[in-house]
Amino acid sequence: MPAPLVTVIVPAKDAGAYIGTALETLTRQFDDPSALKLVAIDDGSTDATGALMRQYAARFDHAEVIRNPHPRGLATARNQGLAHVEGEAFCFLDGDDWMQPARLPVLAAALRDLGCDFVRTDHVTVKRTERRLVRAPFTARGVVADPRTAVLPVDDKSMVDYPYAWAGMLHRRVLDRGLAGFRDGLFTAEDRPWIWRLHLHADSFAVVDAPHLLYRRGLSDSLSRTLDSRQLHFTRAMGEVLDLVDAHPEAGRFRPKAVFSALALSAHHLVRARRMHPAVRRELRTGIRGLLARLPRTETHAALARLDGPRRRVLAGVLRQAVPA
Repeated sequence: MPAPLVTVIVPAKDAGAYIGTALETLTRQFDDPSALKLVAIDDGSTDATGALMRQYAARFDHAEVIRNPHPRGLATARNQGLAHVEGEAFCFLDGDDWMQPARLPVLAAALRDLGCDFVRTDHVTVKRTERRLVRAPFTARGVVADPRTAVLPVDDKSMVDYPYAWAGMLHRRVLDRGLAGFRDGLFTAEDRPWIWRLHLHADSFAVVDAPHLLYRRGLSDSLSRTLDSRQLHFTRAMGEVLDLVDAHPEAGRFRPKAVFSALALSAHHLVRARRMHPAVRRELRTGIRGLLARLPRTETHAALARLDGPRRRVLAGVLRQAVPA
């Protein structure tokens, strides 16, 4: 049997209502079924997710299903999948999303023809009956570029503000160089340091057009709507981003962007914290104070000047506590 061309890593927890759709779309990618390897991770599901994964795995020439008795989080589940990558390319698909037909052959061909480390794509968000195209924030299409050129500008969306791990495909050499992994145990914002690491250390990338990945929004159990302690992990994730930037030879060039992102995300979570349980809200504010306390003052003042008034007001109190005058 020929070796697979692409490995698709599909982590899921309690996605029984959607995982069948996700895996079905993988059966419609390649004319040659041996071109795809499925690595599915059942992350402690209590519903039929694992059974559906095993049922679909039987339809692939190359497939593995990993089961975690207890949930370990999306970051760890993805890392488990990375340990089973075969072939020259790999990508991610979350268990509640799906792909249009032939997406993977188009991405694999672009990765090969352009000779770059990774490719990124637009995606479509799906909220009930509404669909919206979200474009990757990079002007050039189908052109190989230095990933570091896509980190800036500071105060407008760039490719590090488009962190979705599933929005593209990566060459095996990225994994071999240690650039593809996630921080174990992160339950949210795990893709923030991941995308920064890629753009700071990979050699080349491109944004390409391809059949779309469709991303479900507004699910009642999704982390984008959850207000429990898992949201606290964003401060750890952004702390890792700051560590990555500080260790880079061009730290001075990229630090303003990292500081701006830390402030903007902190403001976003402080607004959401108003709907959290008081104990979780207090813990979140403590984590944000710790994150902001490590920001250099010069870059912090410059970033605050770029933020709009509402976000500056949200941050004012916690900044006074984190960075005394």
